[in-house]
Formats: sequence, structure tokens, C-alpha cells
Amino acid sequence: MGRKNRGISKGKVSRIGSYAIASSIKDPTCVSCTTFNILAPIYKRLDHDDPSYRESDEKDSWLDRNQRILDWLLCERSSIICLQEFWVGNEELVNIYDKRLGDAGYINFKLARTNNRGDGLLTAVHKDYFRVINHRELLFNDFGDRVAQLLHVELVAPFTQYLNSNVRQELLIVNTHLLFPHNSSLCLERLRQVYKILEYVESYQKENKLNPLPILLCGDWNGSKRGHIYKFLRSQGFVSSYDTAHQYTDADAHKWVSHRNHRGNICGVDFIWLLNPNSYRKLLKTSWSEAIFGMFKYHLRRASLIEDDAFAFLKADSDGDYITYSGFCEALRHSLQELWVQADIDGNGVLDYKEFKQRIWNASRSEQGFDAVDDEWDDVINGTEQTIGFSVKNAVLFPTEVEKGMWPEDYSLSDHARLTVVFSPLRMPCSRLTA
Repeated sequence: MGRKNRGISKGKVSRIGSYAIASSIKDPTCVSCTTFNILAPIYKRLDHDDPSYRESDEKDSWLDRNQRILDWLLCERSSIICLQEFWVGNEELVNIYDKRLGDAGYINFKLARTNNRGDGLLTAVHKDYFRVINHRELLFNDFGDRVAQLLHVELVAPFTQYLNSNVRQELLIVNTHLLFPHNSSLCLERLRQVYKILEYVESYQKENKLNPLPILLCGDWNGSKRGHIYKFLRSQGFVSSYDTAHQYTDADAHKWVSHRNHRGNICGVDFIWLLNPNSYRKLLKTSWSEAIFGMFKYHLRRASLIEDDAFAFLKADSDGDYITYSGFCEALRHSLQELWVQADIDGNGVLDYKEFKQRIWNASRSEQGFDAVDDEWDDVINGTEQTIGFSVKNAVLFPTEVEKGMWPEDYSLSDHARLTVVFSPLRMPCSRLTA
């Protein structure tokens, strides 16, 4: 039963050659990145009467599917591969990926989710393109047991011959898989995960006294272009590589999908975000407070129209049909103190109308409580060194039907589409943070 509807076979792997992106990937002046949630066998349900039966119970099924995934990845041969829901708990599967990717020239980094959840992340970079300077692991230690990987890499010869030797040729790569929004009370927690990633990246650059570098944020974000996370990342200067390649605006969110979730809904949740070092960026804390206060305002405004949704948000994980102070604080415990400090401008322990209006209701306006440039960050930036940046040359989702907003029934590699983006490097000056 588990091998029913296998979909794309090994015999069709060469189909990648028909895509315009294939020639872009082979271009020696470009780098490419693939992100793919490969659906861990411990989560993939099979056509059995027992709902607890998983693909992990049928070795032939998960082995065949993962070999086909590897066939695709190695045929495409992106210089960066970011996988989510990688079954780190199965030694045989891990060894297969290590061997096949290693034999193809990739350097692999794996990270399991906390509390022995069984799956995790795999990030692989091709040694023909990159030298790994550093690798860091970020554990959120939240109730979703989510994690992230940070790779600091440098472009290597012969690729660097196409760039001026005086240009800094490094970039940061992040791979992650955010919490699924099972209900609206998790919106804040998901935003906190993104904030924690950006805070960690910023801290890493300060710690190593680095000028701003290009950053790629890859993975399954479990949220669409209509959500708070999308808006938050945009406020930090990040752009969606796929939308940039296809010149899509925020109004085009319906034009592509990348996931059919366990509820049967299709949506676009897989992104490769790009931040160039010369991009406009608000101070991180400013964007964070604006995002959170904006979320509060959103739910407050909805509450007058749809009381049930507002109540569900506020009661969080209460056992009963009511809101408790302790439950509300528990749901927001990671952010309340910092947000209160930012909202209580005069520090007197209460919010008057002026503070409420400035910090919450009009949170989208420029924050007045932060300096234009963080002093410590300003010490790092000298404004003279040039660094590498990237322009988006091409981007493709597979299977191709998802690029038209449809999900093909004969696709069985995963419940996610594979996203590949090709970037063309260019020289650019570093920018300053702006409040």
C-alpha cells in the first residue's frame, strides 16, 4: 500500500534538462540554492486503516522515495541544498544521504530537533563553490522543538575569478522549519522564532566583527505572503527570491503554492529569502515591536467583528473556555517584558493614551525610542569595504503545476514542492541600519 501512487519515477529525472533553470545552474558565474521539505517517513501517512501507520513502518517505501529525492537533487546539483524534515533518527537513511551527497562533492551538516522528535535539518554546500568558515546550531527550546542552522561560507576559486579580489566574498546561509500555525494563538510564537533567528545572525556578525554580508534564509516557513512573518521579514529588507524572479507583487500570493498540508489545504510556504548588504533595514528591535504591536492591533480590530477568533487568541492554551491571567502570560512570556519596556515610554509602570497610541495603535510609524544606528553595530561598519551581493537570475518550483496554483495528484516525492533559485553575484557597498 505504501508504494501506491509513486508518481515521478527515476526514468524521468532527466526532465530537469528541459527547464530554463538548468543552464543557469551550470553557469560558472552563478550560485544556486534548493530548499525542500522532504516529509519525514515518521510523519507520512499511508493508505491503511490504522491512522497511526506511517511510511517509516515500510522500509521499501521510504527507501525508494528518498532515493528518488536524492536522484533529483543530484541531477539538479545546486550549490546549496537545504532540507527540512530530514529523518535524522534513522541511521541507515542518514548514511545514504551522507554517502551520495558526499560522493557528489557536498559538505553536509545535520541538526536534530530537540527532545528526540526524530526529524531535523540537513544543509549541504558544494565544495566546488564554497569554503565553510563556520557552522552554528540554533536551538529555540520552545514547545515546537524547532531548530535552525547557520553556515558562514566563502566563495572559492575558480568561481572567484569572476569577481574583483578586493571584494569580500562571503555569505550567511540559514536553514529552518518554523512551527505550524495550528491556531491563531501560535502567531506570536512563530514571530518570536523568526526574531530569534535574525537576532542570532546579527549577534554572530557583531561577535565576529563582520560588515553586513548577504544572507539567505531558506526553509519551510509554514506561513504565506499574507502573514505577519512575511511582513516582518520584508520590514528587515528581505525579499522573496521566487517572487522577485517572477516579478510578483504582494497581490499575487494566489499564483503559486508549495505545500499541501495535512488538512488538505494548498498554500505557498517555502521560501528562499535574500537580504543584500546594501538593503534598507530598520533596527531589528524596531521591526520586532512594530510586528508584535501590529498583531495585537489586528486581533483587537477583528475582535469587534469576529469575537470567537479574538477570544481563541486570548485564551491561548487554557483547559477551559475562558481566559486566565497566568495562561495569557504563559503564552506571551517570551516577549511581554521587552514589549512592555518599549511601550511604557516614560517607565512609570502604566500606559497612558499617548503611549498606547504611539507604541501600539500607530506602531507602523517610525519608532522614536531607538537611535538611528546601534553604537556597537556602527563600530563594525566602516562604509568603505565592498562586499558581494546577489541578484535573482531565475527561480523554479517543482512540480511545475504548483507554479500555477495547483497541486498534482500524481506527485508523491513529498507534500512540499522543491524550490530552486539561481543567483548572480555582484559587487556592492555595505549599508547602515536605519531606525
